[in-house]
Amino acid sequence: MNGSKTNTMDKSAVLAAVRSLSTERDFVWNGMDEDDCPASAEELNAALVRGRGRPCGTDKTQIALRVDNSVLNAFKLTGKGWQTLMNDALKEWISEHPDFSRV
Repeated sequence: MNGSKTNTMDKSAVLAAVRSLSTERDFVWNGMDEDDCPASAEELNAALVRGRGRPCGTDKTQIALRVDNSVLNAFKLTGKGWQTLMNDALKEWISEHPDFSRV
């Protein structure tokens, strides 16, 4: 068995079971707390459309790079965007060392 089947119900049985669920506990927004506001159709679509990976049109290349753990940890401690920060530090170093800026 490959694990793709999680129960013995067919499609019609699943639909019947879902339709028989009580709606009395469904969430209804009270219109007061914006943090509880349900997402709009546009917000849901925007969340679903975004794919993984680098944005189209960027000139970056994924590589495997060995760096000291202390260097990696220092950048990771800066939080979200640490990879961009590391890239910016390397670009700054290149600009300060003309022998390496022959790109």
